[in-house]
Amino acid sequence: MAWQQRIVRLAPRSRGFHLITHELEQALTHMEKPRIGLLHLFLQHTSASLSINENADPDVPYDLEMAFRKVAPEEVPYRHTCEGPDDMPAHIKTSMLGCSLTIPIETGKLCLGTWQGVYLCEHRIRGGSRNVVLTLHGEIGKLVDQ
Repeated sequence: MAWQQRIVRLAPRSRGFHLITHELEQALTHMEKPRIGLLHLFLQHTSASLSINENADPDVPYDLEMAFRKVAPEEVPYRHTCEGPDDMPAHIKTSMLGCSLTIPIETGKLCLGTWQGVYLCEHRIRGGSRNVVLTLHGEIGKLVDQ
């Protein structure tokens, strides 16, 4: 069993749900590939989150963003406003979705379902760059094609 870790710095994105599966897969190419294991993702921020959701229909991220704007609107008289009107709603959304995911790895690849993708959920109007810590733990050995 081996532990590996690296940080992926994501480019700044606007508010919304952004697929980052490909960026994570790219980062995995720079790590030793386990035959079987777990990839833990941890987002080092409090106003963005991670989610696994449908990656095929472009309406899904739009609808998710619309629903979350209704759940935590900016027009509420929040006390925490020093970072702008979108900051406290961003914290609420992050608390709901979370900042970490764990994904199984098989033959060095993410074991996501056919329609699943990993999303960076940017909750600020203009989010800055975001860091995702990838921690990979698994059984290293010869990969066998299936």
